Amino acid sequence: MPTIFSQIAAGEIPARVVYEDETTMAFLDATPLAPGHTLVIPKDEYPRLNDVPADVASELYATIHQLVPAVEAAVDADASTVAFNNGEAAGQEVPHVHCHILPRFEGDGGSNVHGIAGDLPDLSEDELDSIAEDIESRA
Repeated sequence: MPTIFSQIAAGEIPARVVYEDETTMAFLDATPLAPGHTLVIPKDEYPRLNDVPADVASELYATIHQLVPAVEAAVDADASTVAFNNGEAAGQEVPHVHCHILPRFEGDGGSNVHGIAGDLPDLSEDELDSIAEDIESRA
């Protein structure tokens, strides 16, 4: 069954679309966390960032890059948080890759990305070195 975002991309469900090209689409979040909260999606359905082909990822980023200043200007935001929840454990509710452009305002009470991590791990230098080497070997 297609996700709600696939249905929006297909024109089956209405949305406040703010941008669309051949590969990507952006629309206002139906339950915004701030005025101008915008979601940017690839039109094709990919459950996680890990699944998005490199060419589509490039086009997705280009759309995000174009829309961040447009969203900020439209709502006179001081800044924005731009984020992906990648997988259910990270809070992703719709299994269709989507980027949140969340306008931020001085004194809005929100936190930065460090505020979502929960308990911080206590890692030794050896553990950090091992993790870094493992990531580097897989990249």
